Amino acid sequence: MPSDPESVLPIGAALRVLAPESPQAHAMFNLGVVTAIILGAIFVIVAGLIVYALMRFRWREGEPEPVQLAGNLKIEIIWTAIPCAIVAALFMLTARAMSLADPPPAPAPDLIVTGHQWWWEVRYPESGVVTANEIHLPVGRPFSVKLESSDVLHEFWVPELARKITAVPGHPNHLWLEADRTGTFLGICSEFCGTQHAWMHFSVIVESPADFAAWQKAQLRPAAAPAAGAAAEGLALFARTSCLSCHAIAGTAARARVGPDLTHFASRRHLGAGIAANTAANLRRWLTNPQEVKPGVKMPDFKFTDQQVTQLVAYLETLQ
Repeated sequence: MPSDPESVLPIGAALRVLAPESPQAHAMFNLGVVTAIILGAIFVIVAGLIVYALMRFRWREGEPEPVQLAGNLKIEIIWTAIPCAIVAALFMLTARAMSLADPPPAPAPDLIVTGHQWWWEVRYPESGVVTANEIHLPVGRPFSVKLESSDVLHEFWVPELARKITAVPGHPNHLWLEADRTGTFLGICSEFCGTQHAWMHFSVIVESPADFAAWQKAQLRPAAAPAAGAAAEGLALFARTSCLSCHAIAGTAARARVGPDLTHFASRRHLGAGIAANTAANLRRWLTNPQEVKPGVKMPDFKFTDQQVTQLVAYLETLQ
C-alpha cells in the first residue's frame, strides 16, 4: 500500500451492483428481480405446506394414520408439471435477458480496451484517440467494445453499465457499453491478475454528445512543446532517458506502447489506474519511487534527483 493513505482516492463512488444505468444492466437486473420473486414464492409455498403438515397432521394418541397419496397419478402429474413450467419460464426469461444484455458485436468495434498489468489501455479506432484508465462515452449511444489482454486474464466489469467479461490473451471478447444518464461510473478488474489486481480501476465518464465531441477533439491535438523553463528541461530529460522506450506522446519522438499513452496525461483524474489523485504532489511521489506508491508496478525506479523530478513534473503537468 502507498505510504500516504490520504492520497489514495477512489475513481468514483463504491461499486453499485444493484443500480442499473444502461439497457444491458437493466435486462440483467430485471431478470434477477423476477427470478428472486419466483424463487421467493416457491420458498413461501413449500415452507407453508411443511408448516401446515406439521400442525395439521401432528401425531395424537389414538388417531388413525393420515390418508396416504402415494401413487396418485393426478397429483404426481401436477407436481411434475409445475416445476417444468417454472424452469421453462425461467429459461425463456434468461434467453431474452441474454439477447438484450449481450447482442452480437458490431462489424467494427467503436472502442478497443486492452488489459495490462495493471492498467487499461483505451483506443477509439475511428478517431484515433488513445488514452488510459478513462473511457469517455456520449450518453444514450451504444458502443461496441472489443476487449483484449496483453499478458494474463483480466476481468472487465462496470456493474452499473454492463456484465463481467474476461480479457483473454490472443482471444478478443466483446461487449456493449451504453449509459442512460451522464455521470462517472466505477469499473474494476474482478479477476486476480497479479500483485496490483486490486488497483486496476478505471472510470467510464458519460457526457453529452457535444461534450464528448469536444473531448475527442481535444484528445487529438498533439502535445504542446514548452519553450523554456523547468517544463522544457523536463521534456529534454524525458527524451534522453528510457521514458520514451515505454510511453507515447503525440508530437514527440516517444511512440512506444508498453506503458500508458501520456499525450494528455494531465487531463486525467488519477494516477496508477486509480491508486492516487492526479496532483503535482502525487506525481512527484510517483516519479521519485513508483514502487512505494504502487508496489509491483512495472515502472522501475529510475533514481531521479529532486531537480529531475521537478523538471519531469513541470513537463507532465503541461500535457493537458
